[in-house]
Amino acid sequence: MSTIIEIKGLTKRYGSFTALEELNLAVEEGAVVGFIGPNGAGKTTTMRIITTLLKPTSGEAWVAGHSVRTSPKAVRRAIGYMPDFFGVYDDMKVWEYLDFFGACYDLAPALRQGMIDDLLALVDLNHKKEAYVNELSRGMKQRLCLARTLTHDPQVLILDEPASGLDPRARIEMRELLRELRNMGKTIFFSSHILSEVADVCTSLAVLEAGRLVAYGNMEAMKKQLRQHRLIHVRSLDDVAPLQAFLFSREGVLDLATNREADIPAGTLRFDFSGDDLALSQLLADIIAAGIPVVNFSEQTGNLEDVFLQVTQGVVN
Repeated sequence: MSTIIEIKGLTKRYGSFTALEELNLAVEEGAVVGFIGPNGAGKTTTMRIITTLLKPTSGEAWVAGHSVRTSPKAVRRAIGYMPDFFGVYDDMKVWEYLDFFGACYDLAPALRQGMIDDLLALVDLNHKKEAYVNELSRGMKQRLCLARTLTHDPQVLILDEPASGLDPRARIEMRELLRELRNMGKTIFFSSHILSEVADVCTSLAVLEAGRLVAYGNMEAMKKQLRQHRLIHVRSLDDVAPLQAFLFSREGVLDLATNREADIPAGTLRFDFSGDDLALSQLLADIIAAGIPVVNFSEQTGNLEDVFLQVTQGVVN
């Protein structure tokens, strides 16, 4: 896979305030990168620089091999940008709205009609083709604006909070649409404060805090790297006392807790385990060999919130 977005030493200052500091990032073609961080972390600043809407104080960025500093028109041809706050033309019909942007990208009239129908089918707005934009719901407007970013078939989509302000059903529809775009081979770089939405769609995760990149990589690999120990839940069919005594004696079992000490179901024990897969498998085999009836033995995987809190803790502290 080739690199389609490359950022080196990107910095943006407003007087004495540094909004972005020495950002380095490389995004491979076809990746879906979730860009997360608290408000004011520098996510929107980064996206505006990548889309040539804002000049950096120092550093450089390239999209599809084009410099945002020296070749802004070429960059704009390669990207489709959906800002966090966008405007629509309320006195236009849905098809006219897409036709207008197709014309802005010099698409021939004969090509625009097919493009409009294809995009409306993609975002499930065929039935609203003749409706006026101001008649659409918030979720429909969001999908229409995403369709607008695709009018010139860009290689890269830069989406700033695409699910912002949507109700649960509209968020699900947006998530499914992003999956479809990923399957079409689009490179997607999108920010979100809804961490679960990012986890469901992205292949990689970039965490920004106070203008600095504090973590970047494959999400599952990041979870494993950041988790010091494995969290295990085990439930016994009978009294947990024999199981508890057995686990106390085992090497690698740490911070053993019962349901009285932690928010877990009755009859369940929770503990951290420092061993590898082989050691964990052997532990389960030894529990069974000891005659302790186990009805559940599972590893609890960390979620995106865990990753975010861990990688930003050092910066916050």
